[in-house]
Amino acid sequence: MRLTYQYRLRLTKKQIATFEHWIELCRRQYNYRLAERFNWWEENRCDVDRCSIVCCSIAPLKDRPNRWSQQKDLANTKALFPEYKELVSHTLQHVITRVDKTFDRWLKGDSNGKKSGRPRFKGKGRYRSLTFPDPIKPEHIQGKFIQLPKIGKVKMILHRPIPDGFKIKTATITYKADGWYIGAIRSV
Repeated sequence: MRLTYQYRLRLTKKQIATFEHWIELCRRQYNYRLAERFNWWEENRCDVDRCSIVCCSIAPLKDRPNRWSQQKDLANTKALFPEYKELVSHTLQHVITRVDKTFDRWLKGDSNGKKSGRPRFKGKGRYRSLTFPDPIKPEHIQGKFIQLPKIGKVKMILHRPIPDGFKIKTATITYKADGWYIGAIRSV
């Protein structure tokens, strides 16, 4: 069971600009990694299921891009595009995890065998959250402030107290129509 507590954030203009820039970088990375998988799928898909071995040869299949190969490629991305260096590495890895889940649900389906539709590329304004998958320690929450990596202290509106013994496993920053929110997830 997972519990999620969501709190509204009071951000400075600099923090808002940083989060908007990071979400845009995550959106681009999502689209790029999804395009890699679609290219693989198109190149390895074949309507012909049998042919004569004598007259034609079967081309070798290309390696399927998976979560681990794409995460390994993030070092190249950061070398080619220096703006990705300012983003937390685990946040970029979580973007690839999202791509992996959506692509696999399209090809394989969920645990009940129900398949999802073809994944879409995210346009501007369609990618609204970024996740810090590292656990946030209790000392990172001081009063109404939460310490986030590479961003510093961010002010939260604590409309209800965080329960005692609540260990935050991930923190997701989400942009909604009425402002910015942080969702803290705990596995029970």
